[in-house]
Amino acid sequence: MKTDLFPAPFSRWLIVMAGGILMGLSLGVRHTQGLFMQPVTTSHGWPLETFGLALALQNLVWGLAQPVTGLVADRFGSGRVLLFGTLAYGLGLYLMAQAQGPAGFVAGNGVLIGIALSGTAFGTVYGALSRIFEPQRRSWALAVAGAIGGLGQFCLVPFVQHLLVRAGWQDAAMVLGLLIVASLPLSALLRARPREKTAGLPDHRPVGASIRDAVRHRGFWLLNLGFLACGFQLAFIAAYLPAYLLDQGLSLKQAGTALALIALANIFGTYACSRSVGLWRIKHLLAGLYAIRVAAMVLFLSMPVTAAGTYAFALVMGFLWLGTAPMTNELVLRLFGLRYIATLFGIVFLGHQVGGFFGVWLGAWVYDRTQSYELLWAGAIAIGVVATVAHCLIDDAPWAASAAPDLRVVRS
Repeated sequence: MKTDLFPAPFSRWLIVMAGGILMGLSLGVRHTQGLFMQPVTTSHGWPLETFGLALALQNLVWGLAQPVTGLVADRFGSGRVLLFGTLAYGLGLYLMAQAQGPAGFVAGNGVLIGIALSGTAFGTVYGALSRIFEPQRRSWALAVAGAIGGLGQFCLVPFVQHLLVRAGWQDAAMVLGLLIVASLPLSALLRARPREKTAGLPDHRPVGASIRDAVRHRGFWLLNLGFLACGFQLAFIAAYLPAYLLDQGLSLKQAGTALALIALANIFGTYACSRSVGLWRIKHLLAGLYAIRVAAMVLFLSMPVTAAGTYAFALVMGFLWLGTAPMTNELVLRLFGLRYIATLFGIVFLGHQVGGFFGVWLGAWVYDRTQSYELLWAGAIAIGVVATVAHCLIDDAPWAASAAPDLRVVRS
């Protein structure tokens, strides 16, 4: 065990690039799930609800596993969690490709990839970067890693489209699994964890005490509610926007372009949101973000669906896509301190994934019965209004028992 100060300039870039690539692959593969829906259900002769159940469970399992992987990262270092998550992701994609029935498909694409996402996506990566970097550079690190991750998502959309056309969905899933596993060495660069014992810092208490402080704070539950809305909106749009556009007469290529534009705009949006946390109060930024999402959806649905209108909607939603994650991570850190940031963010993120579960599952359930997504769009708008109000009501003053930052890290 060797004690280091904060990383040197060259190491900073290596660390944030590693975090960004890991997030880009992890979230990029998930972002393209909507492109797999039609070929998977058609080749197996399954109803849409089967695919929807797998994605819904993926969201729910991700959320349930995130507090656990967050606690492991806080106690033993993020590197181990990223290593496990990467291997689980590759195995999940392999099982998805080889599944002969709904149970095997749900186990691979739903349960195992859900667990893998908890160890490879922003919950773990942002927690690692928050521990590695000093407060003055933290927003920069999260912003650059998020932008690199968004670039990865953008690049994966046309790549997956090409694979689906040239090789079929099963081979496409296998190729994605190999890409995920190839990123395994990058986890070593995010292996920092906080010093276990530092005298006089009140945030070095047992994890149970920190969790009890959080659950007694009204703002913690309002963050959960807001993140639930985010999960519902993003999971519904990512999974069903291609199908919705096809129903409205657009082509599969145009639907894929919309997903790619979401990922492209997310590069700039995540960077801008991350860098803005030091300029304005985070709760107001989050409230404004949800309000703009609501306005964008209302405008999109009130006009005839055209390629140009869809692309404009995709760019707006993409700019606001994952900007909630670094801002919510930073607000949790400011409220409750650094020591158990991955654990507490993981609990808040559970709300996000509960919303994601219902966004995906209800999307399939409602469509199979009504042949329309209109009710789900209305739900996404309504819950966005709730999230806007919830963030305005948050008391963002630091919680006295856990406000002191940890200023050193240990490389494990």
